[in-house]
Amino acid sequence: MIAGIPITRILQISPTFDFLMLLSIFALGVMIERWNNYRKMKADPQRFMERIKMSIGQGKIQEALFYCEQTGNSLSNVVKVGLQNYKLSKDAVFELLEGARMLERLHLEKWLTVLGTLGNSAPFIGLFGTVLGIIRAFGDLARSGSSDPKAVMLGISEALVATAAGLFVAIPCAVMYNYFMNQVKRFAVEMEVASKELVVFMSERERLSEKKETPGF
Repeated sequence: MIAGIPITRILQISPTFDFLMLLSIFALGVMIERWNNYRKMKADPQRFMERIKMSIGQGKIQEALFYCEQTGNSLSNVVKVGLQNYKLSKDAVFELLEGARMLERLHLEKWLTVLGTLGNSAPFIGLFGTVLGIIRAFGDLARSGSSDPKAVMLGISEALVATAAGLFVAIPCAVMYNYFMNQVKRFAVEMEVASKELVVFMSERERLSEKKETPGF
């Protein structure tokens, strides 16, 4: 029961409530999928980059690529692009890394618009259901010709359940949307820092190699 009203009756008289419950199930699925996805992507970026730089310093680019494949998160996917194109110019590698970061961010933000949209619109959907319920309650009262206020109050209480359902859907969606967006921002910063670190390290290594090959040194 919800507020003393049997759930079966609410399901029968409020299509808006039914729709919001379906949306809540869909939103829950999105939350679980994103939670698992982000949990798998968590790694120590400093430790990862130390391993990558060690392999590059030893001239083992394939080993670094293999390590990226094993890690399999957004950070490693971006770094892998830089390693695959290490023979290109510094500017070209940096542009490729920027493009890779943009693609990874799109992947990280997948389905988040669903949570953001439900967080904003679910209360209005519930309010819409409440308005329809109140209209129906007064319409039933007029047709019955009864002046009993209890009948009106029962109809209004049933209608208000839709508003409560809208808030029930919206609040978790808004909270999880903000949480997931903070995760995305953190991943984005890690990818950007790693990209710059990789470009600087590879450029410096190339400069030192050219210096050693130059006669007189």
